[in-house]
Amino acid sequence: MTISLLGLTVQVLTSVGNVAVSSSSMGVLPNTSEPAMEPMASEPSVPKGTAFADLLLQGPEPPSLWNDLTGMFRKAFRWRGADKRFTLSVYVMSVLQGLFPILDWSKTYNLKFFRSDLMAGLTLASLSIPQSIGYATLAKLDPQYDTSVVPPLVYAVTGSSREIAIGPVAIVSLLLSSMIQKIVDPSVDPAFYRKMVFTVTFLTGVFQFAFGLFRLGFLVDFLSHAAIVGFMGGAAIVIGFQQLKGLLGLSHFTNRTDVISVTKAVWVSVHETWHPENVFIGCSFFMFILAMRFIGRKYKKLFWVSAIAPVLSVALSTLFVYATRADKHGVKIIQKVNSGINASSVKQIDLKGGYAAECAKIALVCAVIALTEAVAVGRSFSAINGYRLDGNKEMVAMGFMNIAGSLSSCYVATGSFSRTAVNFAAGCKTTVSNIIMAATVMVALELLTKLLYYTPVSILASIILSALPGLINVQEVCFLWKVDKMDFLTCMGSFLGVLFGSVEIGLSVALLVSFAKIIIQSIWPQVEILGRLQGTEIFCNVKQYPVVRETPTVLTVRIETSFLCFVNASSVKEKIMGWVTDEREAFCSVVLDMSNVVNMDTSGLAALEELHKELACLGIQMAIAKPGWQVIHKMKLARLVDGIGEGWFFLTVGEAVEACLANKAGNALECC
Repeated sequence: MTISLLGLTVQVLTSVGNVAVSSSSMGVLPNTSEPAMEPMASEPSVPKGTAFADLLLQGPEPPSLWNDLTGMFRKAFRWRGADKRFTLSVYVMSVLQGLFPILDWSKTYNLKFFRSDLMAGLTLASLSIPQSIGYATLAKLDPQYDTSVVPPLVYAVTGSSREIAIGPVAIVSLLLSSMIQKIVDPSVDPAFYRKMVFTVTFLTGVFQFAFGLFRLGFLVDFLSHAAIVGFMGGAAIVIGFQQLKGLLGLSHFTNRTDVISVTKAVWVSVHETWHPENVFIGCSFFMFILAMRFIGRKYKKLFWVSAIAPVLSVALSTLFVYATRADKHGVKIIQKVNSGINASSVKQIDLKGGYAAECAKIALVCAVIALTEAVAVGRSFSAINGYRLDGNKEMVAMGFMNIAGSLSSCYVATGSFSRTAVNFAAGCKTTVSNIIMAATVMVALELLTKLLYYTPVSILASIILSALPGLINVQEVCFLWKVDKMDFLTCMGSFLGVLFGSVEIGLSVALLVSFAKIIIQSIWPQVEILGRLQGTEIFCNVKQYPVVRETPTVLTVRIETSFLCFVNASSVKEKIMGWVTDEREAFCSVVLDMSNVVNMDTSGLAALEELHKELACLGIQMAIAKPGWQVIHKMKLARLVDGIGEGWFFLTVGEAVEACLANKAGNALECC
């Protein structure tokens, strides 16, 4: 045992000696006092004597605007040129998988998924057929112009959401009819009206495709959540009033959408000849649909009850009218519906006519509204299932879908929340449910359209009315009032504008209020006085955290704006100078915490330079802490760093405050 331990000791000493000799041969003496860890080659270390501020001032240049734009295009086309293994075939496949997600998920598709998608697709079709007919009439089109065939097929191969159900929606149908009929009356010239609808649909798809391709999804966010809530609520009430024509069986009605005009038209019409049988049929099946929806929500396993309620209502009401010949007693019916798939509408798209500009304006509004609803719906259900939805890819898919739809006599389609909820509840796994739904609708258009001859118009009105309560979110309006009064004002402006004006007025008011909010916050940004939390290097707003204490003789402020520019630079400077001159305490230094300032323009640079000069005239030193990458780069280019002094730029507020206190102490010693 002793001999073994002795041998092991000799081996260890020999290996240590070999390490020492090898180290000496390389010119490195072994440290015999204390073992030290050599720095890792991959971990950069700051040498002694180098100030941390040098890291701030000697950093690389930020990416230029051109680099940002080219990076955006690379990301849009999934370009990975830096990868040495990247080849043309890999690039082509990467682009194809980006444009057609079906190429990716189809590899793992199986029979179990298909059974779930089959059930979901059939359930979806039973809801889509009557809704599509109703929404077509809302868009002032004939019932056969259905958007539940071509758009869902295109989205199934280009879309990335697994649950979203594609088809017409009430809001977009109202947008089209209310805005286009100001150019042409559908009752006077229906052919030209259809031509305008298909042109608007084509341009809507072009706008949506461009938004996604160039990653301009942020444009959709110009319509804030509050504006959308108000717009949806106002539009739902307007749509409800519009359905009074079908519900009451009126022959003459106004084309205007505001509540006052519609109420006046109803008041005039009811004093003329009208038939209460229409009201009886419509209200009866309206209550039936709502009752089935209540049952479906209360008992989750009976979700299909609410899904088939509309198509069951159509079948029962049609059978009732046919059996009683109620159409001979004043009940208005659909009459002829053309069978088969709609013909190509390529020749009806007119981009050179005199109304191209008006069509582009309407298309832009429809593109934004449709994308807002579709992306919101898709993200809601993707969050439930635990996967991320790329908004830009969705925009490309929506663009493809509407361009293809416009070429096949379809108007604008998007993701519907009500149908998506049914699709999800039915257990869909992929977008194959959209394919099955489209195929079922296609068969119905070929074989069942003749059976719709006796379908009462009032039943279509009741189906549309049954979908409206979900668009009015009173709880969200109360939440806006409680949390943010400015958002509540945006919501009510949009709501009242749609209700008493028009769709365009409502959207315009919402945009104006939203931009006014942004401009007001930009002109008067928050500039906070900071204090130190005792015993720490944490600096907080003295008003928000009364426990913190201001540093004597040092005014520490934080600029709460991401862009110091011509709009707000002057107000920021005046506010800081106001504190310096108005305070009873004499300040020796001013520390600017610019951690929130991401960028600045020449007006911002000029304001900082003027602030430095005015403080210098008062004998006050200015220090800057944590400036952004673009900010410090522009300050170096403008030689503002040289004017202030390289020694007065710091990585943290604490370092800046300590340097100011040390400078004050040094000046006091010099005076002594």
